[in-house]
Amino acid sequence: MTKRKAAGTKSTSRATRPVKPSGPSPVAGPDAARAAPERKALWSGRFADGPCESLKAIGDSLRFDRRLVFEDILASQAHARMLGVQGILGKKDAKSILVGLQSIADDLEAGKLRVEGADEDVHSWIERTLTERIGEAGKRVHTARSRNDQVATAFRLWIANRLFALAMEDLRGLQAALVDRAHEVLGVIVPAYTHMQRGQPALLSHQILAYVEMLARDGTRLGAAVDAAMEQCPLGSGAATGVPYPVARESVADDLGFDGPSRNSMDSVSDRDFAVEALAALALLQVHLSRLADDVCLWSSSEWRLLELGDEVSTGSSIMPQKRNPDGAELTRGKTGRVIGHLTGLLTTLKGLPMTYNRDLQEDKEAVFDAFDTVQTCVHVMTDTIARSRFRTEAAAALLHRGHLLATELADFLVGKGVAFREAHEIVGKIVRTCDEREIDLSDLTEADLAGFDRRFEDCATALDFQSAVDRRDHVGGTAGKRVKAAIKAWRARLDATS
Repeated sequence: MTKRKAAGTKSTSRATRPVKPSGPSPVAGPDAARAAPERKALWSGRFADGPCESLKAIGDSLRFDRRLVFEDILASQAHARMLGVQGILGKKDAKSILVGLQSIADDLEAGKLRVEGADEDVHSWIERTLTERIGEAGKRVHTARSRNDQVATAFRLWIANRLFALAMEDLRGLQAALVDRAHEVLGVIVPAYTHMQRGQPALLSHQILAYVEMLARDGTRLGAAVDAAMEQCPLGSGAATGVPYPVARESVADDLGFDGPSRNSMDSVSDRDFAVEALAALALLQVHLSRLADDVCLWSSSEWRLLELGDEVSTGSSIMPQKRNPDGAELTRGKTGRVIGHLTGLLTTLKGLPMTYNRDLQEDKEAVFDAFDTVQTCVHVMTDTIARSRFRTEAAAALLHRGHLLATELADFLVGKGVAFREAHEIVGKIVRTCDEREIDLSDLTEADLAGFDRRFEDCATALDFQSAVDRRDHVGGTAGKRVKAAIKAWRARLDATS
């Protein structure tokens, strides 16, 4: 998982940058915002009348892009600092802008101010609020930038902040819960399934740790998405072609924690690859959560009886008093299509856009915001489900004596006697067929029974033992007890080191 430094501080090493968390919800706290004037006060020069209601309905984005308020303030502060240093703005105006922006951020964090009103978007809201607070200087904050490069910068910062926190905090919480359960059931043997059929015996801990590995890859992908978002800073690209001012783009990029300024202004304002990469990482994480949720549903079913859901993470039925339903897991599984849909939707939006910026790109934010909220909620739900439920180790043994789990062990036993594996496979297959006809499991047979099929099965006791079958997988990545115990220890150390 990536580590980045705080946005708004000078860059050090790309590998060691924690990202500054976003502030609290910009809509929290008491309603202290004044009613906004007609927004043509900001953009009225070209038009005699404001937009009609239908255009406002489809175009206004304040209701969702207000989530960018802290990132936009941060970027505006970096921009204003640069304008003052470069002499594009007078130092007095630049200082006034910085103080005014900070006062807005402080009031939002304290719950004294809410982002609401008739403004078109959060960027207009900030500029209007700033102008109301500091006067004419507030109108100069937009010098040498466009909303095109402004929103692209704020959106990149938001994605970097949120995905970093998801990778470094939420995912690790779920991994820790899984590792704790794996430790608790170490030594418990269950069937390993392929094609949803019982296949071979394995440690339950080994299966649980498989999800820890999946989540580790998800963390890496989220980190890569953070890196992609923070690679190039759009500020200074203007609407499409750059700006006619002596801007210091490198200093702004460094101030905000980017690797550097974007290399092509036209690409910069129309690029949403970083949003697609964020959605792709979120979608695959949600797929993995769905797989875990599906196992929870199976484990907790009356057929498996392997997992007893805690009262806090299960629900009852409106008509059947005995029910204990895994609603959190089911909803996690169900919401996967929603997240995948956001990825598909954004790709479809982007596929036919001409150069450079087009308003279609406004469709990027709701997709990313909702995908992030959905995934984060599902991570929390699955963390609670794993942490607040217990595995019924007494039920595990009952699962072993169906499905002929020792068939491969018997075939491998014959291989050890010099029999070619294909011949051994055929011999054991005939024995399994006989067991099915007798309605017994392979594990019910004795050495003498097996020797009746083939005399080479003499002294095959170890091949009829579930524990021996598990312990023979004694290699890196195998299900042998000492390997799984070592994996649990290694994961605990890894999680502790990065907590």
